[in-house]
Amino acid sequence: MRTGTVIGLVLAALLVMAALAGGLFVWLRPLTVFEWMERRALRNAGLARLEVDTPAGRQVAFVGGTGPVVVLLHGAGDQAGTWSVVAPRLVSSCSVIAPDLAGHGDSEPQTGPIDVPRILDGAESVIERLAAGRKVTIVGNSLGGWVAMLVAFRHPAWVERVVAVDGGAITGRNESARVVPRTLAEAREAMAQLRDPGSPPVPDFVLRDVVRHAATGSLARFVASTGTMGAWTLDGKLDALRLPVVLIWGASDQVMPLDYARRVLAGLPQGRLITLEKCGHVPQVECPTAFLAALRQALEGVR
Repeated sequence: MRTGTVIGLVLAALLVMAALAGGLFVWLRPLTVFEWMERRALRNAGLARLEVDTPAGRQVAFVGGTGPVVVLLHGAGDQAGTWSVVAPRLVSSCSVIAPDLAGHGDSEPQTGPIDVPRILDGAESVIERLAAGRKVTIVGNSLGGWVAMLVAFRHPAWVERVVAVDGGAITGRNESARVVPRTLAEAREAMAQLRDPGSPPVPDFVLRDVVRHAATGSLARFVASTGTMGAWTLDGKLDALRLPVVLIWGASDQVMPLDYARRVLAGLPQGRLITLEKCGHVPQVECPTAFLAALRQALEGVR
């Protein structure tokens, strides 16, 4: 057998082995692969990965584009890559800042409980440093919506408007929500609460990874601080948010149902609610086209 043929066969075998290993990794750790792809999409859209030293530790943010500043804040247990479909549509007309909140993604701390004050310290420091004195629109999903309202409450001079996506800063809890699933059945129930019934089912190999992440990931670390969260709500104080606040809400969200959104809306001096049919708790991922259309409505008038 010729040497060239042998080398060709070896290379082919190596490629097959690499493909099998890659497929196995996707099967065993699909969430890790998905997050990598999301974050890669942010980089491909021209957003640079920056690091900012803050009182909460080193924070990571993806930054790019020109124009009015739009800050994108993800939810608990998520990371900046959740905006991988949205951010590329904004960079042509906006300066986008998409941080990993403290304790999430690549932002510190990487171990121990994560409480609201630390997350808020990190987010405020990132905005102060990277917005460089320009007013910002803050778009926040779930926990990110809570943080967006707190930043606007504490620093009204910084904020042009808030867009809260299935999230807010008043007390409200769905006792049946499967926040940290421990079994495959609980993970399946959690996904059903987060998503519209008509959305494609989540495969079991992904649900198994959800259970693994739930045990020790950033969501579990955040939930560990539940006892301290009450001091950081805006119950009875929403009327202090004297700026436009747009609520974008998935009608199928069972974790934070529409009734919660209506209670938030009732307390806002300049509030508006946009409902997304057949969409759940994380619309920027589940129904990005409808979400982008609603976001464009919310951003009308931002120059």
